[in-house]
Amino acid sequence: MTQHSTTAGGRGRRGAPSVPELVEKAQAGDPRSVGRLITLVEDASPLLREVMTLLAPLAGRARVVGLTGAPGVGKSTSTSALVTELRKRDLRVGVLAVDPSSPFSGGALLGDRVRMSEHATDRDVFIRSMASRGHLGGLAWATPQAIRVLDAAGFDVILVETVGVGQSEVEIAGLADTTMVLLAPGMGDGIQAAKAGILEVGDIYVVNKADRDGANRVRRELRNALALSDRREESWSRPVLMTTAHDGGGLDQVADTLAEHHAWLVESGELHSRRQRRAAEEVEAIAVAELRKAWAGLTQGTTLADLAREVAAGRTDPYTAADELRRVADRA
Repeated sequence: MTQHSTTAGGRGRRGAPSVPELVEKAQAGDPRSVGRLITLVEDASPLLREVMTLLAPLAGRARVVGLTGAPGVGKSTSTSALVTELRKRDLRVGVLAVDPSSPFSGGALLGDRVRMSEHATDRDVFIRSMASRGHLGGLAWATPQAIRVLDAAGFDVILVETVGVGQSEVEIAGLADTTMVLLAPGMGDGIQAAKAGILEVGDIYVVNKADRDGANRVRRELRNALALSDRREESWSRPVLMTTAHDGGGLDQVADTLAEHHAWLVESGELHSRRQRRAAEEVEAIAVAELRKAWAGLTQGTTLADLAREVAAGRTDPYTAADELRRVADRA
């Protein structure tokens, strides 16, 4: 879909709707308007500030669930099956599937969208593939604001499926209310899972492909590893569930457990704490991005490239250079 520019006060070129019109239509359940708003987010449009201003009072109601795990464990199949289960419960579901970026276009490869095509005709399901564009942590940089779009559009549950998981790819834990980690037999035992860092991020663990040999062993080893690495003093005991996502087996229990975890988050006050931390990180990220933009735009006086040459040549140290860069940016 091609996104045409819009203006705050009226209609943009070629009759494109204004931002307030897009927000109003998105609230009314128009998937095209939801898609256009997410496109504005991904493109870092100059209209993004207006979009976020209008969306802020509308968001905060949806449950945000992150799904992560090593490639090959069946994340996309599990996501699709979970959407089916949630729809049985009459919940509106938004899905953000963060794909590896195309090396040619920088866009998402859209594999997840193809695999979830069975939901394409359901107006209460919105699926969007987003390119990670090389962003570490397995998430597109625009994901937090895309979540806000879906939240404001009235979706009850937002599923965020990440590229993968590893020692530096655990960002989803800071983004979601509930983080679900998927494993599968043949994809590594509990010790390897611990090395990957996933024991630190999950609220719910799911062993998919439970009909395969070794599934019970993975579950047993994971339970033992979790018992040894209990990370917090809390009343929530992290469960290990079994599923066969290809036929929907066990997804009812997963949906029940997600609801139980959300209830615990609300009752314990952890939901508020997690969302406040998320907001702080988002504000910080935006501020840092604006600073970098300001540094890149410097054309007079000492620039970042000038300072980098001085540091590389040993004529100054990085802390002194950073102080100078900040002073130059403040004067600009």
